[in-house]
Amino acid sequence: MAQKPSIPKGTRDFGPAEMSGRNYIFDTIKSVFKTYGYMPIETPAMENLGTLLGKYGDEGDKLLFRILNSGDAFSGVDFGSYATGDGKYNSKALSLKVCEKGLRYDLTVPFARFVVQHQNELSFPFKRYQIQPVWRADRPQKGRYREFYQCDADVIGSRSQMNELELVQIVDRVFTLFGINVLIKVNNRKVLAGLAEISGFPDKVVDITVAIDKIDKIGLEAVKAEMRERGLTESAVSVIEPVLTLKGGYAEKISVMRGLMEGRSASGIVSETGLKGLDELDELFGLIEAAGISQEAEIDLSLARGLNYYTGAIFEVKAKDFEIGSICGGGRYDNLTGIFGLPDMSGVGISFGADRIYDVLKGLDKFPKEVGTATRILFANMGTEEVKYLLPVVRALRESGISCEIFAESSKLKKQFDYADRKAIPFISITGGDEVSKGQVNLKNLSTGEQESFGKDDIDGILKFVS
Repeated sequence: MAQKPSIPKGTRDFGPAEMSGRNYIFDTIKSVFKTYGYMPIETPAMENLGTLLGKYGDEGDKLLFRILNSGDAFSGVDFGSYATGDGKYNSKALSLKVCEKGLRYDLTVPFARFVVQHQNELSFPFKRYQIQPVWRADRPQKGRYREFYQCDADVIGSRSQMNELELVQIVDRVFTLFGINVLIKVNNRKVLAGLAEISGFPDKVVDITVAIDKIDKIGLEAVKAEMRERGLTESAVSVIEPVLTLKGGYAEKISVMRGLMEGRSASGIVSETGLKGLDELDELFGLIEAAGISQEAEIDLSLARGLNYYTGAIFEVKAKDFEIGSICGGGRYDNLTGIFGLPDMSGVGISFGADRIYDVLKGLDKFPKEVGTATRILFANMGTEEVKYLLPVVRALRESGISCEIFAESSKLKKQFDYADRKAIPFISITGGDEVSKGQVNLKNLSTGEQESFGKDDIDGILKFVS
């Protein structure tokens, strides 16, 4: 019995139409990266598990796809040493024994590993972009996949806020080109650390950020409940709550927060770390204002970003007119390379979620009409002699950058017209014996019905007609 074909949940096949749309996304993002001086790199799909573990927090580690060692991975394993005494096993420890590698969770940690490994070959500040797939063992749902592409741009080796501004400018340009209205949310992890300090729980910054990072999904009351479950007192929660609902422009928010960080909260605690984060936000938004960003940018003090390696500015981008999660995000990391033996190498990056951007473009009908149409001109096959006559014309057009094809078989014209219609080919040439005898090529615009004849060698005229 034949096996029914299938693919793993959370993964997808992409046909020609989808790939045309995806390539449009990749090419647009790549073109913007290049205009800001970013250079491409690639890293392997798999990394040593030690490279990945501990970089994304406990929740991130659970989503890592682990790869069994080649051969008989369980050969020679003393399973008894992993028994927990209740008929079960310590699966985490056992997986480390039989899995030495894992699929990359994101592109940033592999990038940090790349920088350290190739530091003597690079010029700093080093600006790179990377467009590759990543994998997460997450529960598949709308807008969330187990295999998806990220389009990353990072600059490492500089602490200047100009780098943060440049990333905001890249985001602004990319989504303007796509015709998508977005909200660029910005916060600073130092402000979040300061929030933990003034609440009286400086050691709970991870617990606080993990909780408030869910505010858009579960709401304020559930976030407060989770903070209590994570050990925060009612008074600490009362210090944090008004910050999460703070309204106003960036200057107003910074002013209010500065007062809190200077000790004017209920706790009376001063946070120098929080004040430093506010200074960075103030500088960045001053630059954003001067740069004339066309998309909306705001300070969102509830924005936490779940990844533990962020230390400064953090970004998240959401579509205004389409309901979906974050379509772009990133932030500043001051010592990610230190984990691999190169301390004090600060970097900042942004990551575009190509799959979600595809869903937004499709949902808003923002893909350009020509996307998905590979062939510009179909030359009808009227017979062997006519095909021979057209071959030099087709070659000249292809060399001029026009995609065209000759129908493979000398079939009825209806069949050839149907083929052009199914592939959304905008122009067709019906060049028969009369046109051959006159040295002409006939072209028809299938959307307007306009027809025109050209000399066989009048490639410029043909190009003008189909442009």
